[in-house]
Amino acid sequence: MGPKGPLFRPRFIERYSFSDMTRSDLVEALATRFSQLTHRDAEFAVKAILDAMGEALVKGHRIEIRGFGSFSVNRRSPRIGRNPRSGESVMIPEKRVPHFKPGKALREQVDARTAEILGRDPQSPA
Repeated sequence: MGPKGPLFRPRFIERYSFSDMTRSDLVEALATRFSQLTHRDAEFAVKAILDAMGEALVKGHRIEIRGFGSFSVNRRSPRIGRNPRSGESVMIPEKRVPHFKPGKALREQVDARTAEILGRDPQSPA
């Protein structure tokens, strides 16, 4: 098969169904988990949290959520790149980009759950 065939897919993706969690999925999960919240309230709460986090990052602040991880802004220095089509050098300006570093508890939780799904010991290498 071609590059998108099963030869190039990790083992666990073939056996299990994974999907990305979107903003609307997060709103739905919040509204389902807390029955006193309407869908509209949950949507407002998610929007408020994400807006506050975005504003803090824009201002250059670091956000730390214990047990989950931290968000910060990293600086990428200006550099010289190449235009792949023409091969000419192009100056790429400095950028500030958001960065997420997972906390220890989240890393351990993900590792344990992945090991459970794959049927292996979480302490042993893949």
